Amino acid sequence: MDIEYGSTNVFADLGLPDAVGRQTKTRLALEINTILKGRKLRQTSAASLLGIPQSKVSALVNYRLEGFSVERLMGFLTSLNQDIEIMIRPSRSEKEGHVSVHALR
Repeated sequence: MDIEYGSTNVFADLGLPDAVGRQTKTRLALEINTILKGRKLRQTSAASLLGIPQSKVSALVNYRLEGFSVERLMGFLTSLNQDIEIMIRPSRSEKEGHVSVHALR
């Protein structure tokens, strides 16, 4: 059996456009959804807190992220009392740099 190992980005492995952006948005949405679930917020309460319609919260909870920018998702996190730090450093490899999202809990 041949095994093909993937990269660290499933969207790139699937050949989807803007794989880096998709992965970044998914990681940010994961953190938002974890916080909302931890606070046991209903979608209507979350919508009020985030300043968006309930239908947008539904899209976010179901990871339908086409209508959200990375900046907007970061804004939701700050609305949820989270700090965001962006660090830029030289790449550790000779290849192109990458974007990663890490959550500290």
